[in-house]
Amino acid sequence: MDIQQLSDNYARVQERIAAARQRGGRDDEVSLVAVSKTQSVETVAQAYHAGLRLFGENRVEEAGPKAEALARLIAPDPPPAWHMIGHLQSRKAAQVLPWASMVHSIDSTKLATRLNRMIEETGEGQVLPILLEVNVSGEASKDGFTGTELPAAIGSISALPHLRIEGLMTMAPIVDDPELARPVFRALRRLRDELAVAFPGVRFDHLSMGMTDDFEVAIEEGATIVRIGRAIFGER
Repeated sequence: MDIQQLSDNYARVQERIAAARQRGGRDDEVSLVAVSKTQSVETVAQAYHAGLRLFGENRVEEAGPKAEALARLIAPDPPPAWHMIGHLQSRKAAQVLPWASMVHSIDSTKLATRLNRMIEETGEGQVLPILLEVNVSGEASKDGFTGTELPAAIGSISALPHLRIEGLMTMAPIVDDPELARPVFRALRRLRDELAVAFPGVRFDHLSMGMTDDFEVAIEEGATIVRIGRAIFGER
């Protein structure tokens, strides 16, 4: 895909985000994470030159080398930001530290504790923004905390000095009609609001929810971060 097509796709997605914000009565910002998994470094560079500045990766094995290669390819331009949006195994926690500016997929206290320890061992005093993944739909195939597990997890994770909770993330069920995903997004927003009252010392600025097929509904329900791949890069 050439830079013109990427620019056109990006512009259309921005228009759809703006329209969804208006329908939802929103005057705050919505961040677009361009999901670049399986995309070549050259394609991501084209997307960068089309104006995208935030990319999301699902696999640490792919992300680290891609981030390094992209930085070299676009130099001397500053590199984009990268988010880890996929499942992260505890044993691979250290691999996100060189490149991820946020991890969306903290789905266990064990993972958070491991990640905190890995940061501590670097001795650099880093504080990494994270989102807690919530399995709102209750699907067995999905990772994440249940709503009832979250309070205890927040109590433990918020005490870790090298991680900073900034909100929640969820994956909605794959459905033909995006309206069917609306209850999931609405439930996450309501859960966030309840947690913000229960834990006034913790930041709940972000709701990462919504992808290519349902991001407009997610924005109407309060998403502050949407994760979009196909609408930017086309079908894989």
